[in-house]
Amino acid sequence: MKKLLMIAAAASLLVTTATAQTTVTTGIGGGAIQIEPEYRTKIKMHVTEKRIRPITTQERIVVGAKVPVSVELEAVPADWAPSVSKYRYVYSNDRVMLVDPGTRTVVHEID
Repeated sequence: MKKLLMIAAAASLLVTTATAQTTVTTGIGGGAIQIEPEYRTKIKMHVTEKRIRPITTQERIVVGAKVPVSVELEAVPADWAPSVSKYRYVYSNDRVMLVDPGTRTVVHEID
């Protein structure tokens, strides 16, 4: 009985911990990008308030793909998350795509 209670308590703790996690971590090439929820909101508000026009390309822009040279990469505003300051961004298909300016590779998608 004692074992069953301990297993149930451990399972409950794992479920609670998993659902409480809100920081989104993604990235390619071994470089994970962590963006806290308040920064994600700030980024989405920037796009909405500044009425950023989405770009259109023949190829779909997704994480891991290269952004065509014809697409202008925008500078990341200073008030976005510190972890994204080295990137540029494009806005496409209602998503902000963070791009490594050196390789023009999409490294993160903010939907």
